[in-house]
Amino acid sequence: MYRHALVIGKFYPPHAGHHALIRFAASVAEEVTVVAMPSAVESIPLADRVGWLRESHRENPSVQITGIVCDAPVDLRSRAVWAAQVACMRAAVAQVSPDRVDVVVSSEGYGRELATWFDAAHVSFDPDRRRLPISGTRCRADLAESWTYLDAPTSAGLMTHVVVLGSESTGTTTVSQAVAQHFRDRGGIWASTRWVPEYGRDATVEKLAQLRTTSAEADMNDVTWSGDDFAHIARTQQGREDAAARDGSPLLVCDTDAFTTTIWERRYLGPHSHRAAPEVRDTGSIYLVTDHEDVPFVQDGIRDGEHVRAEMTGWFIDALTRSGRSWVLLTGSLDERIALAVRVADQALATRSTFADPLGVS
Repeated sequence: MYRHALVIGKFYPPHAGHHALIRFAASVAEEVTVVAMPSAVESIPLADRVGWLRESHRENPSVQITGIVCDAPVDLRSRAVWAAQVACMRAAVAQVSPDRVDVVVSSEGYGRELATWFDAAHVSFDPDRRRLPISGTRCRADLAESWTYLDAPTSAGLMTHVVVLGSESTGTTTVSQAVAQHFRDRGGIWASTRWVPEYGRDATVEKLAQLRTTSAEADMNDVTWSGDDFAHIARTQQGREDAAARDGSPLLVCDTDAFTTTIWERRYLGPHSHRAAPEVRDTGSIYLVTDHEDVPFVQDGIRDGEHVRAEMTGWFIDALTRSGRSWVLLTGSLDERIALAVRVADQALATRSTFADPLGVS
């Protein structure tokens, strides 16, 4: 066993090969420091990479994850460039460990040279990628094809979220389910596309059912709401979205979300009630607003907002715009709405799956 191992990488993005490398390093050293070293031109922020790696390896206290942005060029023939790169590595290591590095563990051809800069031994791990035929380059070239090589923290971070929202009886459930099914029908990794239903509807049904245990004639006019109710709904909705994002295809489709709950809180408790807001987490979602125009109101026993549908459509659009969220209005027939929703989802997936090139080796 070595005392202190160093693992260097871009982790752009972290994948199964990286995790295997880190676990191997932990098997040959008492302490492992992992340094993520992106350049500023790359698309995934350093904080995200470090956060995902820490979550993936949180059960191993011997592994410490840190990182540093390094914009020194990449030139394996230049001693000055080597010195610049290694200076960043040393600075990052010093943030988490005072111990001398006595072994460098890597899968790269430059690993032995890197070890000499630390006056350390070098241990190579799967340099030919035979155990796990995956690389950061391959992930960036085709994220969907490489999706199964990403663990839950990374896939959740890279997943595209599409949220369908709108006032009552405007087709949010129908459209969101149809979009999710459209992608499932593509097969492959897309067959596992997840759909998150609206928890607020379940909460409404539960409230009404509870009232009817004491008053069989109770209806929606008898249901009362509190700020705590909406905080609970938003928290539960966000939790279910977060859980679904850790399992499935690169696309997650949601029928409303925690942000949407803040608008429903306004609907029932007025503009000065904000109990749901602290439960909202920005996932970079694309929002699809189902227009109330040309959609008949259908009473299903728990709806009570036909008279405010137009007003609520305006509230949704205003809140999305003010918060800087991306949104698209869905109008026309149901088929037209679904077709546009699929186009927006495909466009968002293409954007989310496009990565800036890292600094090249010269």
